[in-house]
Amino acid sequence: MSKRLRRNVLLLGLVGLALWVAFFDSHSVLRRVSYAHELDRLTVENDRLTAENEALASMLEAGLDDATLERVAREEYGMRRPGERVYRVEAGE
Repeated sequence: MSKRLRRNVLLLGLVGLALWVAFFDSHSVLRRVSYAHELDRLTVENDRLTAENEALASMLEAGLDDATLERVAREEYGMRRPGERVYRVEAGE
């Protein structure tokens, strides 16, 4: 085998390995980029939920008056008083 042929085979092997690692391997560059984007999205969502939890905790510490408690029970949990009829009106498109 000549030096030139060996060099070309080696170069082809290295290019093939680089393509495999970049696109097809379980730890490929594409998957790592995808994981980085997902991590960023989840970090933002986690920060939002943490802020929401802190706001809710401060509401609980301050105490809820009856009107606020009733509003939350109706809007968030769909609760109603005994014997009361609730009509849901959905907005059209």
